[in-house]
Amino acid sequence: MNFIDLEYVPGKDDVIAEYYVEPNRISFEKACNHIAGESSIGTWTSLTTMKERILRDLKPSVYYINKKERIMRIAYPLELFELGNIPQIMSSVGGNVFGMKVIRNLRLLDIHFPAMYIKSFKGPVHGISGVRKITGVRKRPLLGTIVKPKLGLDEKEHAKSAYDSWTGGLDLVKDDENLTNMKFNRFEKRVAETLKMRDKAERETGERKFYMPNITAEANEMIRRAEIVKGYGGEYVMVDIVSVGWSALQTVREFNENMRFVIHAHRAGHAAFTKNLKHGISMLVVAKLARLIGVDQIHIGTADVGKMEGSREEITEIEDEIEESLILEKGHVLEQKWHHIKPVFAVASGGLHPGSIPRLVKRMGCNVIIQAGGGVHGHPKGSLAGAKAMRQALEAVMEGVSLKEYAKRHEELREALNKWK
Repeated sequence: MNFIDLEYVPGKDDVIAEYYVEPNRISFEKACNHIAGESSIGTWTSLTTMKERILRDLKPSVYYINKKERIMRIAYPLELFELGNIPQIMSSVGGNVFGMKVIRNLRLLDIHFPAMYIKSFKGPVHGISGVRKITGVRKRPLLGTIVKPKLGLDEKEHAKSAYDSWTGGLDLVKDDENLTNMKFNRFEKRVAETLKMRDKAERETGERKFYMPNITAEANEMIRRAEIVKGYGGEYVMVDIVSVGWSALQTVREFNENMRFVIHAHRAGHAAFTKNLKHGISMLVVAKLARLIGVDQIHIGTADVGKMEGSREEITEIEDEIEESLILEKGHVLEQKWHHIKPVFAVASGGLHPGSIPRLVKRMGCNVIIQAGGGVHGHPKGSLAGAKAMRQALEAVMEGVSLKEYAKRHEELREALNKWK
């Protein structure tokens, strides 16, 4: 079957996937044709069971080919996809196609979803405006930390670290991605102790403070842990969305319809398929899917500022103005107008410290959550001073004052800048 039709004009109900393609011993056009077939109604040979009505109603079209850039786009009839089912669509456009012998490298760069598909998802409970309302932080970026070391502290040590971070001026404290229910740090006791310290910090500072416990586990266990958090007065939960998978994330979001948590999405493991620019799935796609399902904030990297992989170009594809995001969509991917789907907070985390804040705010704006783990707890004077230095750095940026100038009157910031030059 021939799926290439360069005269085809995508319809408003088409799902569009954009791929980077490197063929293996066949022409670019043949590779595109194989990808279109394998991801939809085709297979490796002709079929006696193929009906005219199937071709008429369900045949996709490769309508754009750029051999120089090795880019192609496929328009799929919406009927090929089950509404409200992320695992199913990814089994199609992000499934068997990666394993075909006729493909050397293949990368799913972007997906455009039509209105009907978007409407089949609930999206975030809170989104950016809801998180700002809950936290009371209306205009500036939110500041957070990750308790470090990521493993090893007991429940009370963890809670004390969180308390120092909050009283130093941070808004959010979260568990690290591999801290769940450990022998040395039990989940329920950690939640109880840390939220007790949150209440104390709120009384002392007069500001709202928030803890993001990591509920990552088997789906039913995640729901049980979320109920524990609710019982102790928590308002946030964190999920390692790649590790648990799309199905479990959808389960958590469905459960959250009544619980009304803010869902913080950690992307641990994403680089296994996003890091190779020639093969895999882009972080842009991951971010779109997570927003559709309904996370309220998601890690997207630090635009070359911190320690984690992720170029400025990749991050701005997700968080900044897109010049040519896939054909039909313009604007911020996390903040595009998607019918009822609320905009989502971008989270910058990994190797950050007070000196990183000016560049981050310049590149990512104010709708960002800036998280520093080592950049808080590695301060020469400890976590409290590290948190103060982060808040001081942000205050300087919001006031339009250089960090060097602001540090003359703020000891904690000065010591942080001396350490992380």
